[in-house]
Amino acid sequence: MPGLAETPITLLLILINALVSGYALFVDPELVDRLSFRPVAILRDKQYYRLISAGFVHVGLGHLAFNLITLYFFGPLLEVLLGMVNFTVLYFGSELAAHALSLALHHENESYAAVGASGAISGVLFGYCLFFPFEKLYFFAVIPMWSIVFAIGYVVVSVYAINRRMDGRQAGGIAHEAHLGGAIGGLILTIILEPRAVEVFLRNFGL
Repeated sequence: MPGLAETPITLLLILINALVSGYALFVDPELVDRLSFRPVAILRDKQYYRLISAGFVHVGLGHLAFNLITLYFFGPLLEVLLGMVNFTVLYFGSELAAHALSLALHHENESYAAVGASGAISGVLFGYCLFFPFEKLYFFAVIPMWSIVFAIGYVVVSVYAINRRMDGRQAGGIAHEAHLGGAIGGLILTIILEPRAVEVFLRNFGL
């Protein structure tokens, strides 16, 4: 796997997330609210910056660590494959796709708020799966599985959780719609930015 010294965009994203989230968590907790993704503030007050800024604040060290560790493991190799510019487009495009789905589902929900880089990192993860569907991952650092199995399970769980929330059977918790939107955005953008990803994916299945 390429090191962070060879992948400046991944390194920069990790550093910015760590610095902004660390400042919000330990110095200015109100910054989380000012930067968070809030559909009503975006649509009514035209605070469009929240579509990007929400991805750089997190609600706790565990939340931050999980996202940055995931980016550390999957970002560098994908950045090498796509190049710095395309990788940057993929990252932020996936975040915008994540928030687009969240806006569609929660545009009238005045209490809805979300933070974290999960949507963008979901796009990175799914872009990685196009190139390496049978790469072995360790779920919760213990359970081994192929990346394609993880990706399919990820989508199924996200759709199920979204349906429960929309039906009123689940409140709060993880922003599954952002994860799903980011994953879909990551797949589409990876194919647009590097069309040979489809050929590589099919070749892994002997097609």
